[in-house]
Amino acid sequence: MKTKPDWTCADALTDDQIHAAALADPDAQPLAPERLAGMRQTPRLKIIRRALGLTQEAFAARFQIPLGTLRDWEQGAKEADQAARAYLRAIAGAPDAVHRVLHAVPKSG
Repeated sequence: MKTKPDWTCADALTDDQIHAAALADPDAQPLAPERLAGMRQTPRLKIIRRALGLTQEAFAARFQIPLGTLRDWEQGAKEADQAARAYLRAIAGAPDAVHRVLHAVPKSG
């Protein structure tokens, strides 16, 4: 049986008290500006896909990503590994070039 949380105490906190409590948590410290600036953000897959005007099925086919994998990434069920994140950055930066390379007909020797 689930119980409902009592938010009375939390609702009574001021913004300063909430901020102080967050800073007191050693596992949830904010990133220093220099560390944050050095981090690369992986483009969100759903944003890339929608910007290209593609359905999940069309995006998966166009960029040769298994549909189930694409769905898992978009829904947060699984996280893309480093290679997949690099691939998504390439798609975000040059989707036509990635598509051309994937669908190029190999030259016969």
